[in-house]
Amino acid sequence: MNILFITISAVPHLSGHGISLDLIRELKSRGHNVYVVGANDRINNTPTYVKTEEDSQVLRVKILSNKNTNIIEKGLSNLMLPYLYTAAIKKFFKGIKFDLILYPTPPVTQAATVAYIKKRDNAKTYLLLKDIFPQNAVDIGMMTKSGVKSIIYKTFRKKEEKLYKLSDYIGCMSGANVDYILKHNPYLKPEKVHINPNTIEVEPYEKDIEKRNAIREKWGIPEGKTVFVYGGNLGRPQDIPFVIKCLKANANREDCFFVVCGKGTEYKKLKEFYETEKPENLLLLNGLVKAEYEDFVKAFDVGLIFLDHRFTIPNFPSRLLSYMQAKMPVLACTDPNTDIGKVAEEGGFGVWCESNSPENFTKAVDKLLSANLTEMGEAGYNYLKENYTSKQSADIIISKL
Repeated sequence: MNILFITISAVPHLSGHGISLDLIRELKSRGHNVYVVGANDRINNTPTYVKTEEDSQVLRVKILSNKNTNIIEKGLSNLMLPYLYTAAIKKFFKGIKFDLILYPTPPVTQAATVAYIKKRDNAKTYLLLKDIFPQNAVDIGMMTKSGVKSIIYKTFRKKEEKLYKLSDYIGCMSGANVDYILKHNPYLKPEKVHINPNTIEVEPYEKDIEKRNAIREKWGIPEGKTVFVYGGNLGRPQDIPFVIKCLKANANREDCFFVVCGKGTEYKKLKEFYETEKPENLLLLNGLVKAEYEDFVKAFDVGLIFLDHRFTIPNFPSRLLSYMQAKMPVLACTDPNTDIGKVAEEGGFGVWCESNSPENFTKAVDKLLSANLTEMGEAGYNYLKENYTSKQSADIIISKL
């Protein structure tokens, strides 16, 4: 089977790891031909090109920036994507008939490209729903449903509906996502919407104490303290002003230490807090290269997840998987609509608190400090192996076909 995998993300070399790369590798291991289309940000200053990697063709399409940029360029980039992607596929994948199109959101604007290939090749279409846009933008004040600015929302909402209707199947990250999609899109047939969570290739893992100690020493992290780490995007979805309030509320503690490592549009707010107030139990890093980050995050004790309290859509951040792979319990400080905290607590590998009060966060920290973190970490690793493997995701996709 010829599979076309379309993403707006920059595609690392296919020998790497990640939720998309691991799924592509799993599908290839079953004898399928996977053709990948991804973004080539204008800041790279390279034209659209195709390259063979791990026996797959990877097409990287030059686009305007859609990450770590202003909302105007991001919006224009998303609107231009289908035209750029369709033209590139016609040129570089000429003569190839696709049997299946796989495409994760964001964005919803890829509907035109999916529609073209589906009609041309009579291909099956499978949406991997990784976020619910444009409602997520409305939730955090980036869009509005009323007034002049509502035109932007209505434009993207129509594209979202078109993408859902085009999709023969929609794989959602969790049960709460399935419920939300069906409730707010009643025209969808329930049998086409199901759970297909974020997944990875799970690797054997045992903590390397020497490496762990060396990393802590390198970054000046005191010995004998439980370390809570946040790794990932530092943008509006994380509600960085609230994160700062949580860090302030725990700044004088001597029983724990906090590490925040990431990039994003809101990083400067954290940096200002860090440089102005100089909390002694906090390390702030403006991201690390992926290879270094993977070892870095494994040196700590508890993984942090933050989501803005205003969200009405059920986000399910993929960074949860890296924490579970490292046998780390999680502290999920989120809105009440996502079920990520419920999954973590019922699975025995995490604690949830609502992200509307620093006191809630402090109580969750206290709870974890008195828990058996080793047992919780093992529970998370076992849950990962049982529920979130690339093999399981591929099984779901193939079974639907």
